[in-house]
Amino acid sequence: MLTALLDEDQSIRTRALDYLHGVLHHQNTLYEATAPAALYVAGVLADPRTTSTVVKDRRSFPGCMRAELLRWIGSVANEVTDEAAATCQRFGFPLDDYAPAVAVMGMRPHLFSTTFPYIRNADRHVREAALTACIPLLDDPQLLHHRPALAASLREQLGTSDLWQHRERAIDALDAWGEDSSGIERQRNPFLFCDSDLVPDKASAWLADSGPNQGYSEDPPF
Repeated sequence: MLTALLDEDQSIRTRALDYLHGVLHHQNTLYEATAPAALYVAGVLADPRTTSTVVKDRRSFPGCMRAELLRWIGSVANEVTDEAAATCQRFGFPLDDYAPAVAVMGMRPHLFSTTFPYIRNADRHVREAALTACIPLLDDPQLLHHRPALAASLREQLGTSDLWQHRERAIDALDAWGEDSSGIERQRNPFLFCDSDLVPDKASAWLADSGPNQGYSEDPPF
């Protein structure tokens, strides 16, 4: 399924992407196979075949396979952020006791080194996906010093995105990092994604945070 991400057939590529979300990271869960898969995904980002298209629906973020893979890396990294760790600790499930989470935490510097170059990519969708992936990775203690430099890109790129999800992501990250988020337009109707009859914010309709099926293998209700 991992090699199928680079298949010539769009339908096969899309099915492989669904496998990443629906099996290897189902409902944002980290499994033993998630970390090795993340290493593979990071390893193929530079492959020209990742510029191929995947099947989209009205809830999908725009962009090619490379953008989707970057978003998936970001979704995986989001499960081991400081906030996620605090939440798990509060409920009696420390991340340090969960091997898949420890594995992902340990590879954050590597994932950042493979993700960061794409924040200057010619494709805007790839740039924005790379930035959203970098945000949770920068919770790693070894990477904290990158935050001030990345803050400018968050303001200039995510902060001016056509997609309200990216603008909100930029605001949240900048605020958490103690950086200036003023001037970034917030989503006027935060419940837009709940109403399928509303006209979407500029570029697309309700967009998921983690892939073509919002991290799930099937549409709600599950």
